[in-house]
Amino acid sequence: MTSAEACARRESIVELAQEAGPTGVDELSTRFAVSPSTIRRDLARLTADGRLARTYGGAMALTASAETSLQRRTAEAAAAKRAIAALAVTRIAPGATVLFDAGSTVAALARALRRVADGVTVATPSLSAVSELGGAEGVHLTCLGGHYRPLSHAFVGPLAEAALERMTFDAVFLGTDGVSPELGICEADAEQTRLKELMARRSHRVYVLAHAAKLGAAPFHAWAPWQPGWTLVTDTSAHPALLEALRARGIEVLLAPPASD
Repeated sequence: MTSAEACARRESIVELAQEAGPTGVDELSTRFAVSPSTIRRDLARLTADGRLARTYGGAMALTASAETSLQRRTAEAAAAKRAIAALAVTRIAPGATVLFDAGSTVAALARALRRVADGVTVATPSLSAVSELGGAEGVHLTCLGGHYRPLSHAFVGPLAEAALERMTFDAVFLGTDGVSPELGICEADAEQTRLKELMARRSHRVYVLAHAAKLGAAPFHAWAPWQPGWTLVTDTSAHPALLEALRARGIEVLLAPPASD
């Protein structure tokens, strides 16, 4: 096989990962009529060149994307987010002290909590969560200040981090822009991932809320690595192979059934 053919195949692998999402070694081997070892060498080369991210048994696209506004993201996968929120809220006990991250799925959780809260204390850097929980009976609300990010409608930075250093929580509920079994959870910049890591360290239980389309997605290059004992809450349309890869890394997976309208 010529070098030109190998280059063309690698270009096709990148295009396929961008269009179809995570791809496996066996699938690529069959598609391009080459051995699995040849595909593994291709993936290793593409990963070293920064064009793909290796996954459990394959690869996925790793390309920077433009961050979209929270308003736009709120309208995406709305039913799945409601289902995830309905399951996640059952993990908040009466009298608990919890931490809510920014993001549209966590905002849906705040909306769900408003209806059932019983003496719950919530701290959050998210103005969306504050808007949902402000004035709600049964909720004691604390807003973490900092540098305001208009796209996420939330605060980040040293002031928010300093506040967290003086608090602990029964549980934290994190949002994310992408989920990789190997890399962790993805955000648009390192400032957001650093805040998530601090949130997780200050909390007894860590829940990551992400609808199925985010599993295997890598829209940005800033990652917070998985830690033992974390829990992913997603919906039932999630790809089984990705879920198994997450479980293999010690991540508990909770699947939310479809929400009833």
